[in-house]
Amino acid sequence: MKKFLLFLAVSAAFVSCKKDQYEIAGTVDKSLNGKNVFLETQGGMTGFTAKDTVKVENGKFVFEGTATEPALYFIQVEGLNGKAEIVLEQGDIEVTIDKDSLFKSTQGGTFNNDMLHQYYQDINKIRTKMLSFQKANQQAMMAAYKANDTVVMNKLNKTYVAIGKEMTDASTTFIKKNPKAYISVLLLKQQVAMAKTPYADLKKLYDALDADNKKTKEGKELTTEMAKLQKAEESKASVEVGKAAPEFSAASPDGAKLSLKQSLGKVTLVDFWASWCKPCREENPNVVAMYNELHAKGLNIIGVSLDKDAAKWKEAIAADKLTWNQVSNLKFWDEPIAQQYGVKSIPATFLLDASGKIVAKDLRGAELKAKVEELLAK
Repeated sequence: MKKFLLFLAVSAAFVSCKKDQYEIAGTVDKSLNGKNVFLETQGGMTGFTAKDTVKVENGKFVFEGTATEPALYFIQVEGLNGKAEIVLEQGDIEVTIDKDSLFKSTQGGTFNNDMLHQYYQDINKIRTKMLSFQKANQQAMMAAYKANDTVVMNKLNKTYVAIGKEMTDASTTFIKKNPKAYISVLLLKQQVAMAKTPYADLKKLYDALDADNKKTKEGKELTTEMAKLQKAEESKASVEVGKAAPEFSAASPDGAKLSLKQSLGKVTLVDFWASWCKPCREENPNVVAMYNELHAKGLNIIGVSLDKDAAKWKEAIAADKLTWNQVSNLKFWDEPIAQQYGVKSIPATFLLDASGKIVAKDLRGAELKAKVEELLAK
């Protein structure tokens, strides 16, 4: 009996030693024998940080360690371009590196690596189509950009966007079918960041995710982003045309507090922009010309910047000759006024009448000027 109990104790100790452990068994072409293989995570000065390094021996390499929850990692083989992806998690992970095309590498052995492999099987045709399109049209796009040929640029961009939608649709289908897969959290985070999918659709996908997925680091970050989106949706509902524009105040470039109420004119434009936003900067000359012409007749503007660098914000104001009121909390996409107004992309504009009521949204160029002139004429 004592021997039997001792055996159970030893067995339990052995099992406990295996808790959270992983082993990555890799296979690669033998021509790479002696080369270093790096197990990397995102972060650091170069965008990736090596967590472990081993050498290829007889076409094989092995990583061992512990992982308390799933996380996306990358395998970089010395001498090869690109990185293979795996989900680092407890268990025996298998990866076969394709030295000629790393995105054709295969992974498996654990649930989440099987799911990662399945996802790539689902999207490889679309990914190949996108890469082929980029390669075939790169020179044409550059030539069109230099010549400012908007017809060609728009045509190429339309095709590129269509292929991108195929990729998003495939990702959405995968998330719906695989709510327990860790990769589903990453794909949904990507859709949230792209800000092209309606909130209601994102919420359905998020609500259906497995509870354990939401407990991971990426899952918690996704939960935070979804809460921000919900708040933005609620704010958006309060800033519709016909409703009073929400009051706000923030620091001007000289550090003084400035409010919307202080900036109101007969007609007021609330202009969300940033120094790093190319479309915003391209639109600024039109807004400057309109302001110079119509300010004396009652047009006021208050710019709300999504900058995070005060110096760059001030430089852009000076360079673009923006002489109207400007405010910013210098919090990038966490700008509270942008969240208050439900702004998820810039440039974004809100046109107010003399009472501070919203009369139009997101007008630009000639359309914006025509509406301002119409309101000033009343």
